[in-house]
Amino acid sequence: MTDFIIIFIFGLLFGFILQYARLNRYEVISGQAGFQDNTVLKTILLTIGVGSILLMLAIQAGWASFHIKPFVALGVIAGGIIFGIGMAILGYCPGTLAISAGEGAIDAITGILGGLISGWVFSVFFDEIQSFLGPDLGKISLYSIMKNHWVWYAILVFILGLMIIYISFKIKNNKLDTGHQWIISGILLAVLNTIVFLHFTTNRPIGASTAYPYFTDKLVGNTGIYFQKISRPGSWEVIFLSGAFIAGLIGALIKKDFQIKTCGIGQGINKKNRLIQSFIGGFILIFGARMAGGCTSGHIISGGMQLAFSSLVFAVFVFIGLRLANKIFSK
Repeated sequence: MTDFIIIFIFGLLFGFILQYARLNRYEVISGQAGFQDNTVLKTILLTIGVGSILLMLAIQAGWASFHIKPFVALGVIAGGIIFGIGMAILGYCPGTLAISAGEGAIDAITGILGGLISGWVFSVFFDEIQSFLGPDLGKISLYSIMKNHWVWYAILVFILGLMIIYISFKIKNNKLDTGHQWIISGILLAVLNTIVFLHFTTNRPIGASTAYPYFTDKLVGNTGIYFQKISRPGSWEVIFLSGAFIAGLIGALIKKDFQIKTCGIGQGINKKNRLIQSFIGGFILIFGARMAGGCTSGHIISGGMQLAFSSLVFAVFVFIGLRLANKIFSK
């Protein structure tokens, strides 16, 4: 019960942090797809920059451990592109879906439904899909390359972390701007993820996309190989996202902007088309995440903070997918 409460509180904090800078909103994420609003990119870079330094210090002190995702080449590359396309179509990430659903966004709810079905499909056909995702090049990170040179590793993390922070401030927003809220959210997200990593809290990174196949498999009673593989992280993430959902609801009620609404309507897209679009986007998003083994929070941010090769490559291809989808669907 204690673990449940701790994870739920972490989910609440995660939801409040993203909601504060409106990073869960459809218009902010879809704006990133067209690089009209770079708030998401700026926040992610700031979180990785600050978080890489904090996490390195925590690990060096013996308070935390690495949780590197393996670089499964085709899974990371193709999964990243597919994830980015789904993110552009949907306008949400696996974690922000829960927050926006709490705020009353119907399109976020249909996106969740698409993601749940996608997770179930991936789980059912996991054996067949897995054979195409390799080769597995292992858990490569800056630490794995320099593990016998801790001092130089620490110095390099400081340098790279500061460089990433600098870049986050140099990137400009074109049309939309959330002021300085992204700075506070980026720092708090880095602190929160470092705390989640600690041995005396949960000894793992934050994440969201594993919750989708886990929840559906649990619901239909599918206890196959993939369910057994994801059972522990999946149950953690279901609780975590439940906290994020409640944070979205509480935040919206406090700000008095809770509203049952469908976001993304306009420019020839009516409510019906938008709901179909969000369902398809949710399906594509989660399928890409499962191919790569993670999502925005569990792969890009958590892996980026560890300077994991798989996560950094995934991030690059996610933004390629975002841009590709925007080019195709904006015509």
